[in-house]
Amino acid sequence: MYTPRSFAEDRPGRLHEFIEQHSFGILVSAADVIAASHLPFLLDRDSGPHGRLTSHMAKANPQWRELDGCEVLTIFHGPHAYISPTWYADANTVPTWNYVAVHATGTLRVIEDHEHVREIVRRTVDTHEATMPVPWSMDSVDEDFIDQLLEAIVGFTIDITRLEGKWKLNQNHDATRRERVIHALQQQSGDHEHQIAELIQNTLNEGHPTP
Repeated sequence: MYTPRSFAEDRPGRLHEFIEQHSFGILVSAADVIAASHLPFLLDRDSGPHGRLTSHMAKANPQWRELDGCEVLTIFHGPHAYISPTWYADANTVPTWNYVAVHATGTLRVIEDHEHVREIVRRTVDTHEATMPVPWSMDSVDEDFIDQLLEAIVGFTIDITRLEGKWKLNQNHDATRRERVIHALQQQSGDHEHQIAELIQNTLNEGHPTP
């Protein structure tokens, strides 16, 4: 990922937190063909130097069949927003797009063991049901029915070898311009615009330097 120094985020804790908050990622591979799947991921922060990702996909999805032991890329993306040059109130400025993203590169290992796959699915369910008013549990469904569904999926882990974060939030502009962008974004109706405004404000609060 092309990341100028002013936009780079390399603090492991912040990158891990972002993955957990935006855990529906894109698995990209280039074995026989370039392939991409949109999947829910779990993160084990303390496995290996950069963490380990765990997920599952349909066995009918051909992507997994040539990936055991291969290097793959998983993309996690957050809010994004168009930035109009009119908001800077200065001459000789151009449009841009602000966004936040994390790329995790690592080695994929396929898991077909039935009980291991069951545990992956259970962890995924429990993680996302935890915030529900009345959490659903796999134990509430007939076990034979669950077994049939598990036969149709395959699990996998990715031991992360490289983590890259990009917080593109107008850090290459001075504080006055960034404050104008924050104000303009706050006037927009979309959630992404409001989230980007908050993230830009965070860079100001942290005293993020202008190059």
